[in-house]
Amino acid sequence: MPWREGMSDTTIAAEPCTALAAAGHTLEPYPNREVTLGSLHVARALPIRDRRLVGPWCFLDRFGPLTFDSGKPMDVAPHPHTGLQTVTWLLDGEVVHDDSLGSEAVARPGGVNVMTAGSGIAHTEQTPAANSGSLNGVQLWVALPASHRAMNASFHTIGQVPVTEKNGSLIQVFAGSLAGASSPAPHYSAILGADVQIHRGERTELELQPDFEHALLLLSGDCSVEDQPLAERTLYYLGTQRSGVSFSSRGGGRVLLIGGPPFPETILMWWNFVARTPEEIAQARADWEAQRRFGEVKAYRGPRLSAPQLVRFARPNPLS
Repeated sequence: MPWREGMSDTTIAAEPCTALAAAGHTLEPYPNREVTLGSLHVARALPIRDRRLVGPWCFLDRFGPLTFDSGKPMDVAPHPHTGLQTVTWLLDGEVVHDDSLGSEAVARPGGVNVMTAGSGIAHTEQTPAANSGSLNGVQLWVALPASHRAMNASFHTIGQVPVTEKNGSLIQVFAGSLAGASSPAPHYSAILGADVQIHRGERTELELQPDFEHALLLLSGDCSVEDQPLAERTLYYLGTQRSGVSFSSRGGGRVLLIGGPPFPETILMWWNFVARTPEEIAQARADWEAQRRFGEVKAYRGPRLSAPQLVRFARPNPLS
């Protein structure tokens, strides 16, 4: 439903997102929503009904695996962001990022791109001309806390995130810390993001922060958590007060593990903006349409995206 609050005259078709942390252990499945954006098919894991946030993570799209011989399956024209960080993690393939700061970087497996939108930035994401013919990965958003949501925009690319091995598993940490490895990517809330690969026929147990809430998404292969098999295209919410989690796999599998303390603020999401009030979103949209605030992505050849009408529900762009 459109969001109205207090005496505000601004009505927008936005999603209010509030932490709904479970008090203790759970393993709740939430089937992903299938979203078609242009020619790209995406499984949207966050936000979904009854589970809007996991720690500061407020958005999670799973795209691929996709193979192609020609063309450009990823081609997202310039569009704006405020109040969030984008985190791009690839399993296969390449995506080139360009933004209004003049940053350019190609995301590849094992590395992570983190863009901090702060008060405003514009960017594009595309399949580069030199590519492997595959596209497979996830994009996530992190809601910036009130203390940092109006900061200056920035972009960081890390060619290889920390990798550690533990009891039959290989762990790549792209946000926060896990199993003795810490990502150098900048974040402004306590956070965890990791790709956990469980080897064939192995079982592993990882220590977790009890004050975090956590969630899982099966990326490939097979995996069980505490002997419960995980289904594809399903987000599993683990709750809070967990000091550890146990994984096992028959044929080998990969799992995305995210977490953080329950986010203490209610956020409002519309299109590619994370805000606190309808007025902030209306102003950001007006600034984008008037070509104020966000700058230009000079490296992109082609028109930029136009903002939807405020009274329409506005899906975020893929790899946005």
